[in-house]
Amino acid sequence: MSFRPGGSRGGASQAPKGYIPGLGRGAAGFVTQSDIGPATGRPKSATADGAGGDDAAGAATSSGTGSRAAELRAAKLAMQKMQKAQSTAAAAAAAAAPTPFGEAPAGYVAGAGRGFGGSTHTNNDGPTGSSGPAMEGSLFSGKDESQFDDDDDEADRIYNAIDERMSSKRRKHNNEGNNNSNNPSSSSAIGDQFRELKEKLADVTEDEWAAIPDVGDHSLRHKQKRREDVFTPLTDSLLESRSKLNADASAGGQNALAGTAQVMDGTATSTAGFRTNLSGLAEARSTVMSMSLDKMSADSASGQTTVDPKGYLTSLSSTKIASAADVGDVNKARLLLKSVRDTNPKHAPGWIAAARVEEAAGKTAQARKLIMEGCEVCPDSEDVWLESARLHSQDQAKTILAAAARRMPNAVKIYLRAADLEHHDSTKKAVLRKALEANPTSVTLWKAAIELEDADDARVLLSVAVEKIPHSVEMWLALARLETYDNARKVLNKARKHLPTERAVWIAAAKLEESQNHGEMVDRIIDKAVRSLDKHDAVVTRAQWLKEAEAAEASGAQLTSAAIVKCTVGRGVDEEDRQRTWADDANASLSRNAVSTARAILAHSLSSFPTKRSLWLQAVDLERNHGTPSSLDEVLAAASERLPRTEIF
Repeated sequence: MSFRPGGSRGGASQAPKGYIPGLGRGAAGFVTQSDIGPATGRPKSATADGAGGDDAAGAATSSGTGSRAAELRAAKLAMQKMQKAQSTAAAAAAAAAPTPFGEAPAGYVAGAGRGFGGSTHTNNDGPTGSSGPAMEGSLFSGKDESQFDDDDDEADRIYNAIDERMSSKRRKHNNEGNNNSNNPSSSSAIGDQFRELKEKLADVTEDEWAAIPDVGDHSLRHKQKRREDVFTPLTDSLLESRSKLNADASAGGQNALAGTAQVMDGTATSTAGFRTNLSGLAEARSTVMSMSLDKMSADSASGQTTVDPKGYLTSLSSTKIASAADVGDVNKARLLLKSVRDTNPKHAPGWIAAARVEEAAGKTAQARKLIMEGCEVCPDSEDVWLESARLHSQDQAKTILAAAARRMPNAVKIYLRAADLEHHDSTKKAVLRKALEANPTSVTLWKAAIELEDADDARVLLSVAVEKIPHSVEMWLALARLETYDNARKVLNKARKHLPTERAVWIAAAKLEESQNHGEMVDRIIDKAVRSLDKHDAVVTRAQWLKEAEAAEASGAQLTSAAIVKCTVGRGVDEEDRQRTWADDANASLSRNAVSTARAILAHSLSSFPTKRSLWLQAVDLERNHGTPSSLDEVLAAASERLPRTEIF
């Protein structure tokens, strides 16, 4: 609601007493912190009159030590005082001028019902300047002490305690900073102690940074042993020049080296306290060379030197130099194999592989050391002992193999290797006979021992061998070959009793009869062999029989081959497939140069299919290419007889 002169509302031409425009709409003046200046504390005392309030507000403004709550209350009091002054001025003005509304009631504040709060003005001093007593102090300064309650006092104490606590922390932090700057060794952060040094790192150049040495590990536990002095041999030219100078000095020449003193023999000089015999250096060099050559000879397992005197320099030029990659691979292999040995020390291949790596790297001594350690850790492994014997010289290898034989008396490979190291047949026989005493059922040892004997001694050994190992077909057949015809028949009969399912014994018997020109016995033996094997459930396929026929032909027993084909070529073949299958078998045998076997297959086929023109043509081609003219005429005559109307024949 507004009042204006001449308005239609109530016919009033003047505002009522105490009226403040806009107060009812909330258009009250307000004061900000920038308007009243710095915050001040609550006044210590205030009088009832306005002057006392102004003094208190000014004191609060000048002190500037109050809390936030005190400042707010002081500002609120100042605002109320200002409103009171405005109301008083408005009342005085209204009393001086006559109004149509009459006198305002006591305590009436114009516009208070609409929220009017007065207004403030600033002068040229700026937003923080003071325009009078009403604007001095904080926002609520000027309030009477009696208007504060207990909650306000409690809030003051809490805010004061918090401010004091924060102030003490700031003072303590500042004091610590000052102490640290004065005393770097105090209990402060390590980074603060080296702050100045870190700032100086900005001035370090790249060259200075690269020249900084590594710290390294200087602890006693990781210190390396002190390396021994390394002496480099002198060259031949230097030795010769020094020898000439010494000779000139002994003869009174002027070429003596400065600082040298002659000795009686003229071959030694003393320089700066050192005494060197120059004449003995060349002899020492020759001695070292001879020792190296002797070592190479001793390292050879066969006892012969591996150094070619004529091509020694050529071999040096072809020596392979290990590259960095090869060295890295060797080191990696060493680490891996060391892990294998540590994880499973009883694993023999790990020791063998480690020794071979060292051998490949040229560390023969280290390889021997590793393999001997492997022999101690894995004493029951034949391969480790054999590898150790290979890496050592011949004499040492014999000792190693003897120890291995005592440790493992049933190790056949150990005895065979020991026999190979011997150079005389007598010593080899002794080694193998001792091996047979420990291993009487070893076929390999019996074969090695029999090969060293003559026919008579071999027959004796074979007679003993077939008694020790009656299941060995090779021993029976070898004994039958060394015996006479009658004894061979007896041997083969015994072999058939011990080995009723072995076809090789029957075939050997057929060959024996063929060697004596007993052709009719060959067919009987082979036929009996087939029936006996079937009786004992020995599984022999047709392809295996054909291979046996080809083998018999290769050994010269053509009748035996033909008998095998005659008795076995039709086994397992269907009636309708016989012609095609036999023709294919003949071609296959002919491709393997088994002509007699192919001829026997075609002969058996023609006996079953005498009128098949393709079979006769195949037989004619076989005789034309691989037979004789007489055999070709015989085949043509038989074909003409069987096929009289065929013009091709």
